[in-house]
Amino acid sequence: MKCPFCGHAETQVVETRIGEDGDFIRRRRQCSACDKRFTTYERPDLTFPALVKKDGRRVEYKREKLRASMNLALRKRPVSTEQVDSAIERIEEKLFGLGLREIASSRLGELVMRELKKLDKVAYVRFASVYRSFEDIDDFKNLVDEVRK
Repeated sequence: MKCPFCGHAETQVVETRIGEDGDFIRRRRQCSACDKRFTTYERPDLTFPALVKKDGRRVEYKREKLRASMNLALRKRPVSTEQVDSAIERIEEKLFGLGLREIASSRLGELVMRELKKLDKVAYVRFASVYRSFEDIDDFKNLVDEVRK
């Protein structure tokens, strides 16, 4: 594995751990040239269903995009990276479990909202208010009332 810091081709695995659910392997590596450490993740190379947007376009699922949108909703909230990683894993397991080649992007959005609701109510409201394109304050109030129940 090439070092992301100096580009040296030789790195050593210092530590190996299996993820909580056994879905991936986390490896700590150390560069033999610059001695810096970095983490790599090894997971099965599986094909996720294509996402069908509202306008009919089909785009490929990207974990990085999902993480970025969740992190935006969780900005300045007391939720750890490990909790976000676990939520993303659960979402991806559900995507695979559906066994579909395509899925509406709205269905993915609902899965994200379900996970955010478990993690942090404020992040859930943030995401839902953008995702559902609220037209007025009453829509927002109804969502907050729903969360309070």
